[in-house]
Amino acid sequence: MISIQNLSVEFSAKSLFDNINYVINPKDKIALVGKNGAGKSTMLKIIAGLQRPTSGSVSVPQDVTVGYLPQQMQTSDTKTVAEEVRQAFSHIEAMREELNAMTAQLSERDDYESAGYQALIDRMTSLTDRLAMEDSENHEAEMERTLMGLGFLRSDFNRPTAEFSGGWRMRIELAKLLLTHPDVLLLDEPTNHLDIESIQWLEQFLVTKAKAVVLVSHDRAFIDNVTNRTIEISLGKIYDYSVKYSKFVELRKERIEQQMRAYLNQQKQIQDTEDFIERFRYKATKSVQVQSRIKQLAKIERIEVDEVDTSRLNLKFPPAPRSGDYPVIADNVGKSYGDHKVFDGATFTIKRGEKVAFVGKNGEGKSTLVKCIMNEIPFTGSLKIGHNVKIGYFAQNQASLLDGEITVFDTIDRVAVGDIRTKIRDILGAFMFGGEASDKKVKVLSGGEKTRLAMIRLLLEPVNLLILDEPTNHLDMATKDILKQAIKDFNGTVIVVSHDREFLDGLVEKVYEFGGGHVRECLGGIYEFLEKKKIASLAELERKRLPGQEEKSEEKKELRAQPEPSAPVKPAIQKLSYAEQKEREKMIRRAQKKVKDCEEQIASLEGEIAALEEKMSSGEFDADIYASHSAAQKKLDNAMSLWELASMELEELK
Repeated sequence: MISIQNLSVEFSAKSLFDNINYVINPKDKIALVGKNGAGKSTMLKIIAGLQRPTSGSVSVPQDVTVGYLPQQMQTSDTKTVAEEVRQAFSHIEAMREELNAMTAQLSERDDYESAGYQALIDRMTSLTDRLAMEDSENHEAEMERTLMGLGFLRSDFNRPTAEFSGGWRMRIELAKLLLTHPDVLLLDEPTNHLDIESIQWLEQFLVTKAKAVVLVSHDRAFIDNVTNRTIEISLGKIYDYSVKYSKFVELRKERIEQQMRAYLNQQKQIQDTEDFIERFRYKATKSVQVQSRIKQLAKIERIEVDEVDTSRLNLKFPPAPRSGDYPVIADNVGKSYGDHKVFDGATFTIKRGEKVAFVGKNGEGKSTLVKCIMNEIPFTGSLKIGHNVKIGYFAQNQASLLDGEITVFDTIDRVAVGDIRTKIRDILGAFMFGGEASDKKVKVLSGGEKTRLAMIRLLLEPVNLLILDEPTNHLDMATKDILKQAIKDFNGTVIVVSHDREFLDGLVEKVYEFGGGHVRECLGGIYEFLEKKKIASLAELERKRLPGQEEKSEEKKELRAQPEPSAPVKPAIQKLSYAEQKEREKMIRRAQKKVKDCEEQIASLEGEIAALEEKMSSGEFDADIYASHSAAQKKLDNAMSLWELASMELEELK
């Protein structure tokens, strides 16, 4: 469908792409991966026709449409949400105008036997068929489904776009793009401004309704659920794998090992050749062989290893000064803006050393509560910060607050105090800003580099309560892994606001859900939370719904609450059809299996805990036994919670 041929791009005499070739086929769902600065966004811009390559070509057939969503864009603020999104259907009006013009042209022509007349008839027929197809679809309903899937409420449709934040306006642009149904969708970090539920809705849309997709994202779970092909950009070349991302990671590891072996063999060959040249350079009898080896050496195409060098990226938070036992105690905390209640009655306690996540839809108050903890905005209720608590705060827009006109070095030099100023170069080097990179102006840095620089500022002062609001936006996967490990190793308390499921998995032991004006505590990690909320099964439920039943659960409740005057009263008990009975039996069997699996897991964990406690009582244990016991106990608590939910579900079905 789209053919990329001999593509090369150079910036300031540095090669970004070198003679790249590949094809985007219909139904391809491609993950475009590579480290920050490898050229992923540049590749999307070239395919979209917004940037020209140094050499080579991108061949797009005339009837193929391409839709492109950049990381950042300028949006207009002159319309309401619905008016802005309806622009996705502007092509229908354009087709009608074209058809009217051709009808008028046809009435004036009398060259009925000419090829031009026949071509005009064929074009009108094709256009009429396309218009009939477009008119048969309910665009308003489709627009509603898309906007609500991306997190908007019906009450938002008539609000001016100027009232929404940049992240919500990006959602509006994404909705417009999805509704145009292009043949090829180019998406650059589409999840940066979405919450978990919207991400999962977008996953389902891309898998079931989108045609070809080329996707740049650092959200592992998202790209693994959507894509069926992975193209890695590394050192100016591409490596094309017809597998999803998780399988690609395994295959890439094997490729790197092969490259490393080939590299070492080549280095030995080069060294042997250089040794021969040096040893016999001045012997007349060996001059022919020496010249031959010199030519041979010049012809060798040097092997490069694609491994990303993270050895210098040594992210470690300073040791946390000891704080009180309870760094944050919230009692009936609430926040409203005029008549709009963001949340109310938030009551919870965060213990010293806990790592917790704030999750929920955008606009439900996650960042607002963080600002309350920081005492940046007024609120109702009581919010106590514990004894000797020192807060380190990474705001969602931290990277954009950096001064673009000063250098990387000056950015850190202006906030560093005391002895730390003598170590600025070392710190920057540890974050891969060594050498000339420290003298770059901030405005030329990539999004990931700016985020990394903002993170350095956070590390300059020892803290014992880290509050990180969307810290992974714009970070590549390798840097996210390093940040995740650094947070794991941090011995203080951590609050993370994030929609990145893979990042939160194994990092937090407690989740606070924001929604419906409330803040609810959920013990366990992010996937335990998703299981309890059954968000993971939303896609399956969506497929089972009948046409016209796409409303959200809240709206269904409202509809159920309204009487239907014309509807006859149904009997209290209805006899199930054979198909319904079989489906019910299948659901009961699934629920029974889930209960059984939970019981087996609980028995296994209880046995593991008993064995650990026996070792502890006997005095024969290693240094990690207490950590193992604590981890096993947490798993048991989560398993018990899941068993309770599964048992309740089974009882309801029976």
